[in-house]
Amino acid sequence: MEIEISTPALLFPAVSLLLLAYTNRFLTTGQLIRLLSTQAKQTHNKELTKQIDNLKQRLELTKWMQFFGVMSMLLCTISMFGLFLEFFEIGKKVFGLSLITMCVSLMISLWEVYISSNALNMELKDLHEKCNDVKA
Repeated sequence: MEIEISTPALLFPAVSLLLLAYTNRFLTTGQLIRLLSTQAKQTHNKELTKQIDNLKQRLELTKWMQFFGVMSMLLCTISMFGLFLEFFEIGKKVFGLSLITMCVSLMISLWEVYISSNALNMELKDLHEKCNDVKA
């Protein structure tokens, strides 16, 4: 199969948007950590421990999502350079590697979304219990 130098370039807009989304997730997680830190200093609530553990895990996953996303972009660029120099076999293999690293990044992202939704479900459970206590 022959690929042109423009083929890896098709991945650039997708990777750029994903990295932007990952950065937004990172910033949001950072804001939540700062908020929980303030709450923990004011009250000694053991329920915060679950949320802190969840945020630690999400932060670690976001770091790896960004790592593999950036690696995908870097490999894509190297692939284009290889194709530019007419090293077609190397360019194709490196492009394949960039697609694999993008898939890894997306799978980690899916995992992080799953963990995030679990955190929200914990919050909803607490909220539901508090509402039921008020009604009783």
